[in-house]
Amino acid sequence: MLPLNCIKMNSFYCKLLCLILLTLKYRYICAADPTDGFTLVPLTEENFKLQKPYNEPLDDRYSDKDGVRSFWIYNHDKPFKPDSTTRPRSEVRISGHDYSSGIWQFEGYAFVPSGTSGVTIVQIHGAAEGATSLQLRMYDGDIKYYKYNVVATNLYDKWFRVNIIHNVDKGKIIVFIDGVKKFVVKDQGPGDLYFKCGVYAAPENSSNYMESRWKEIKLYKK
Repeated sequence: MLPLNCIKMNSFYCKLLCLILLTLKYRYICAADPTDGFTLVPLTEENFKLQKPYNEPLDDRYSDKDGVRSFWIYNHDKPFKPDSTTRPRSEVRISGHDYSSGIWQFEGYAFVPSGTSGVTIVQIHGAAEGATSLQLRMYDGDIKYYKYNVVATNLYDKWFRVNIIHNVDKGKIIVFIDGVKKFVVKDQGPGDLYFKCGVYAAPENSSNYMESRWKEIKLYKK
């Protein structure tokens, strides 16, 4: 039989443990969502402008079935127009809502099959210098900021939620994966800005076949 002081001590630690668990549960339940305080921007199919290799039929590089948009390309594919020197792509551009000020947010659920690597799956197009303010690229199951900072890891073969907040006035971009803030970076300056997602081959080290799938794509603003 335990001494009385041991029983009291065990009771104290039991209560402390319960308090910690309740606190963590409360924090989890009440954690702020990235979209809190934002207003949903209505999107129709007219707002989704597709880009694909200029010499390929759309159905050979894109499908939209049961609410899932699938994009795929090969490393040897042509650019999206004959006079372009850019890399192959199968992407959707959110049109009709270009922005140059304010706070905007992209949201979507992405799925990248294993083997797809060296490819941008979502980006903010437009910048004071260069073509883009943000590219999130998939490399061997990990998402990186361009080819540099690791944003999130081990994301092959699973659906994951992507939220990107761009505060143009403060020059700041925040990336959330599955509702968790993963990366904050200064943007590339003002410009004619818009969001894109799909697959866009990186300048180098791209796999032969690249694919991403997207669903529940939304746009928000403040």
